[in-house]
Amino acid sequence: MKPRYERPGVPSGTTFTCFTRRERCFDFAWHFHREYELTLISAGSGTRYVGTTVERYLPGDLVLLGPDLPHTYASEPSDRPSEAAVTQFRHDFLGAGFFELPQFGAVHDLLVGSARGLSFGDVAPDLQADIAGLPHLTAAVQTTRLLDVLHRLAAATATPITGTGYAAAPSTAVRDRIDVVVRYLQKAHTEPVLLDEVAALVHMSPTSFSRFFRRAIGCTLTDYVNQLRVETACRLLTTTSLPVTEVAARSGYRNLANFNRRFRELKSMRPTHYRAAHPTR
Repeated sequence: MKPRYERPGVPSGTTFTCFTRRERCFDFAWHFHREYELTLISAGSGTRYVGTTVERYLPGDLVLLGPDLPHTYASEPSDRPSEAAVTQFRHDFLGAGFFELPQFGAVHDLLVGSARGLSFGDVAPDLQADIAGLPHLTAAVQTTRLLDVLHRLAAATATPITGTGYAAAPSTAVRDRIDVVVRYLQKAHTEPVLLDEVAALVHMSPTSFSRFFRRAIGCTLTDYVNQLRVETACRLLTTTSLPVTEVAARSGYRNLANFNRRFRELKSMRPTHYRAAHPTR
């Protein structure tokens, strides 16, 4: 039930890896690794899980994740395959101390910030094209292009993904418990979520679990469940013509007023306005 630890392979003749991930759909596969990961979604949409933050992704979504930060992507059903350009590298892939050199101060700060995950909005088309093209270059050109990409991202506007209360690499015991809960809620959040039942999954009393969960990730269980439900609602609003009342029910809300309130809290607009801004595909 805990996140799978991955050791990405590195092709001979280089010190990092770039590849195009193309699948019928991205399945929920909670994992972490020691490498930084730069991911650009080129096709498909769905839900991105980073740490304990849940957000919808669309083509053009670009994130940089630091080492040991659990994450996964889960695609929405589609007739078209999902696709992403992925680059994974260790801090010393250009040699120990490389990013401590003064001329790379901005890139060093970018990598430090990626411990919480960084999301880049409104990325210029030429930068997107360079990132998408990385897997198709020779090793030497890949290396210089990646360094250039990191330099340009360091000057771009980035938003931290996880909250300040989330630690990217908590102790093994803490991480194992959190991962059990995250996997359960990913499947069960559209049904009633009872504190007693969730606490029992990790063999804790409800009171102890509530303190543990908030201390470990920086938000309450209720806050996290609302993230899951609102992201499910966003998917339904943009991919179906279901009435808002039905969207609320299928997202796990039995009370329409509560749904509207939670939706506005997280998306800063009403569900109807969100649907109008994101026409059904």
